[in-house]
Formats: sequence, C-alpha cells, structure tokens
Amino acid sequence: MKLIHKVSLFVAVASTLLASSCNKKNKVIWKTDDKVKVVATTTMVTDLVKQIGGDKVEVYGLMDEGVDPHSYEGKPTDTIATKTADLVVYSGLHLEHKLADMLEKMDKSVAATTEMDKKSLITPEEELSQYADPHVWGDPQLWAKAVKPVVEALSKTDATNADYYKKRGDVYLVELNRLYVWSKKRLTEIPDEHRVLVTSHDAFMYFSRAYGLEVKAIDGLAPDDKAGPKKVKDLIQFIKDRKLKMIFSEHAVNAKSVKSIAQDAGVAISEKELFSDATGISGEMETVNGETYDLGTYIGMQKHNVNAIVGGLK
Repeated sequence: MKLIHKVSLFVAVASTLLASSCNKKNKVIWKTDDKVKVVATTTMVTDLVKQIGGDKVEVYGLMDEGVDPHSYEGKPTDTIATKTADLVVYSGLHLEHKLADMLEKMDKSVAATTEMDKKSLITPEEELSQYADPHVWGDPQLWAKAVKPVVEALSKTDATNADYYKKRGDVYLVELNRLYVWSKKRLTEIPDEHRVLVTSHDAFMYFSRAYGLEVKAIDGLAPDDKAGPKKVKDLIQFIKDRKLKMIFSEHAVNAKSVKSIAQDAGVAISEKELFSDATGISGEMETVNGETYDLGTYIGMQKHNVNAIVGGLK
C-alpha cells in the first residue's frame, strides 16, 4: 500500500509540474487571457489580422520580417502557439509550402485567399504546378478580398465582437482602396518607355498587372527557384535592348544574381530594396514626400515599393 501511495503521489506531482510547465510556456507565448488568440503565418497576414482584430485579438506571427514563406522552418514555440490558438489564419495558394497540408486540415484555420475568384489569379506559364501565383498582395484591390474571410473567422470565433470586426474590416477596405488609387497615380509619373520592372524573383506579377508595368524576374516564384544560364543570358540582352537604367534587388533575398546581371548588362541597382514576401520591421518608419508610414505594415510596405520604383524608373 505504501508503494502504491508513493507511486500515485509521484504521478500526481509529475502531472502538476508538467501542467505548470505547459502553462508557463503558454504565458511566454500569449500575454493576455481575455483576447482572442490568433496565429498568423506571413507578416502580411499578421498585419491583416491586427488591422481587423484591433484590441480584441492577440496575434502570434509565425514568420518574422524577412522570412521566406516558401521555405519556412518552424520553431518549437510555433507548435505550442498553433495548438493553443483560438484561430489560425494563413495566406493560402500553397504559399506556406511546407505548412500547407497541415494548415488546410485544421478545423480552426482559414485561408485569407479563400474568397479570391480563380479568374483573378495568375497561373505562371513556365511553372508546372497546380497552384496559382500566391503573391496576391501585390494588388491592393485583390488583397482586399482577404478582408472578408478574416472578418468572418474572427466573428465566428468571437461572436460577441462581430460588429466590431465588421466595422474595422469596412474601414480597412476603404484604406486599401485609397492605397490602390494613390499607387496608380504615383506610378503614372514613370514614362511609358521606362515602365519595366526587373527584380530578384517572380513576386510582382499581380503588382505589374494592377499598375500596367512590364515585369521581368531573375529567379522563379520562390527565391530558391534559380534561373538557368539561358534565362540569365536572355535577361541581360533584354536589359540592353530596352536600355534600362535600373533594376531592383529584394529585401531578405540574396542579391548576388542581381549584382552579377547588373554588372554584365551595364545597369544600376536601386539603393532601395523592394519588399516582396514579407513586410519590413514593425515600427520602422519611412518618410517620402512628406508622408510617413510604417514599413512593418502591408500599406507601408506597398508605399515603400511604389516610391522606390518611381524613384528608380522615373
């Protein structure tokens, strides 16, 4: 009886310590008890949830600034956060390559791109893939379609504050439309003969379609999808034939290929890197033409790109 009692006591203590350990880990991840706990994947999705959720949600972003979502490698805390979250929001269209299957099977997850009409998506001709180009945030009008799924998911998770999420979603839709109008007007400053955007990797197709720019990329949809010798040679000749004066590298993407091509083509590289698969650092401010914006937000990232492109091609 004494042995049984000791074993039972040990199990009870061990269970208590394990629960305490888990609680401590949760406390490290989640700072509040009264807010909806949301895990978001990319920095653009994280910002989207924050814009709609406001002070009613606590958001845990899986991917930090500069992280390539195509080849993201998780951390131990990410697993705990995902398991204990009330809601998981991801971009979709197989952007989160290694996480895609898991995210799609979760009952508490929603893809921000779920309301986007297939006709509005771009399927790369060179890609032998069943998935469309996932870089939909390049077009603010298309990214606006991501608002509804997030509003509905938050409202379902937290019905008490459904009106709050709806109002904030409506306000953000207005801001996204203003961004599109502003961007379109700003980009008209680039002469027709200079409206060619050459970048590190193929992440600006939606951007180019929205604003009427021709776009050429060195690498494919993912930064690790490297261009072959023929594509590099053709791009160098294209730059020379079109007499381009500037090409662009991307933030957090190795600029080695861009530098090599720029040297061979005799063209300059913009001093301002473009944001493609992630925003900048939250709280890092930039001021251009008297306007200040946060590079850690989707709107700030887009304004930075537009200003950089106009400044380089004008």
